[in-house]
Amino acid sequence: MATVFRIPFICDISAEKARQLLDEGAQLIDVRSAREFAGGHIAGARNIPLDELEGRLAELGERNRPTILYCHSGMRSWRGTKLLRKAGFTAACNLGPMVQL
Repeated sequence: MATVFRIPFICDISAEKARQLLDEGAQLIDVRSAREFAGGHIAGARNIPLDELEGRLAELGERNRPTILYCHSGMRSWRGTKLLRKAGFTAACNLGPMVQL
């Protein structure tokens, strides 16, 4: 029997839904570089660059806690959300590009 690999469902959310989840206790992760983060970020976000994300999963806490990722264009946050979903973070969502929340 062949092994079937499935890409986990990627949850893309709107700014409005992200704000609601944040008000309910979600965490917000900026997956851009530390330099980009220092140049400006969404208030309340933590910076975990995409290339460090896999090694820092323990910092994210409970795997069922809503976790919202964003970046500059949406590509790194999509990849980060995919990584988290594969690691069992069932409520990881991609906000995409940095927006005003």
